[in-house]
Amino acid sequence: MNHLVARGKVANLLPKLRAYSGLRIPATRSDFARTLGQLGSLEVRLAKKAHEVRSAQRLRYNVFYKEMSAIPAAATLIARRDVDAFDTICDHLNVVDHDWPQLVFGFHRPRVVGTYRLLRQEIAQHHGGFYTQSEFDVAGLLARHPKLRFLELGRSCVLPPYRNKKTVELLWHGISNYVAQHRLDVLIGCASLEGTNPDKLATQLSFLHHFARAPEQWQAAALPSRHVEMNRMPKEAIDAKAALRELPPLVKGYLRLGAYIGNGAVIDHQFGTTDVLVVLPMQNVTARYRDRFVTEEQKLAA
Repeated sequence: MNHLVARGKVANLLPKLRAYSGLRIPATRSDFARTLGQLGSLEVRLAKKAHEVRSAQRLRYNVFYKEMSAIPAAATLIARRDVDAFDTICDHLNVVDHDWPQLVFGFHRPRVVGTYRLLRQEIAQHHGGFYTQSEFDVAGLLARHPKLRFLELGRSCVLPPYRNKKTVELLWHGISNYVAQHRLDVLIGCASLEGTNPDKLATQLSFLHHFARAPEQWQAAALPSRHVEMNRMPKEAIDAKAALRELPPLVKGYLRLGAYIGNGAVIDHQFGTTDVLVVLPMQNVTARYRDRFVTEEQKLAA
């Protein structure tokens, strides 16, 4: 019996060890090209090697734990990297700067300055589901669209000096190429508002509830045990322009692309945020933004 218990503990530990090493489960990796675009010294590309995943984890740690208010577990504090088991099954989309290399084990490598984590539906279904499902019930949403292919976006962050239009558009160019290569139809994920007091976020939450709420066919809700009401102010009491200014740039970017927001928010005490569900059918991406992607693609190919 003791041997069985010990064997079970080792089996549970293996995914964590794999995640901390930066290793990926081979069958989950995208087979498409490594490079998805380049502008000047910046390149957007998929992480293909363990050290590139570790660099993305280190960037996430610096942004989420050092710059922001996330609370690290002991292992996170020791490793100085943001790591979870999903890292082993996700694709990691990185923006690297070739003009700002870093020394890694004696080798000069381009520095990771921005990152996104991508999880395709077929991979999630074989490995316990999406990260989003720890906060939101998306089962009904997936069931209503059995012929569509979903992609989860998460763990987005960019180093402060690179928080500009060029880096963000390069990341979105990479996502656009990834979506096209894999023929994906809908993007989902958790987007975060800074802070864990929903009353202090009443304007932002109420604006999203009244002006960006998903229609029935795209609706999904926060898990009942974690559900926080977003409708905290009447619609007529909201100054829409002021509310938009308060929203994080990432959330505003999703809305401009045509995203919907799910029903209810979730407080993430570890990361010090209040999360909302973003649902972006690719058919909603307006011609204006499709044209921008095409323009960027022409620039990147030049």
